[in-house]
Amino acid sequence: MGTSLVHLIGVASRHALTESGQDLDAILATMEGEPTYQYFPVGRSFTGYEKTRRLYRHFIDDVQPRIANYHVISESVGPQGVVQEYDIQIRLIGETELSWHRIMAILVFGEQGLTGERMYSDEALFRTLTGPIWDEMEPISPDPQQI
Repeated sequence: MGTSLVHLIGVASRHALTESGQDLDAILATMEGEPTYQYFPVGRSFTGYEKTRRLYRHFIDDVQPRIANYHVISESVGPQGVVQEYDIQIRLIGETELSWHRIMAILVFGEQGLTGERMYSDEALFRTLTGPIWDEMEPISPDPQQI
């Protein structure tokens, strides 16, 4: 691994740690440019620093208090990013009981920081994780280069 990949792995690690520390500025310091967040298989996404700020403000204020437990399943590192797979026990928005959800998140590397995430899980979890951003997201268009 080259120095830049080692640096980016450190940024991804810091990102995960700061999410649990509830420090919005520290979370955003791990990002670069206008981050893009994509949610699969629902096929929705958003781009932009201000929406990213709002996403993490919602996450800290409204999502973290709903999380009862989580278990890391696996973590892998490659030249494009870090893949994290875990189970999360959470009380979804509109629900009174806790439920378990599997999620896989790919923290995407940029030049010096993260340029967003690609996440795979179910719509109910994503609606809770994104809160007010959900209705602002756009459909993901297939990239002809990757088909």
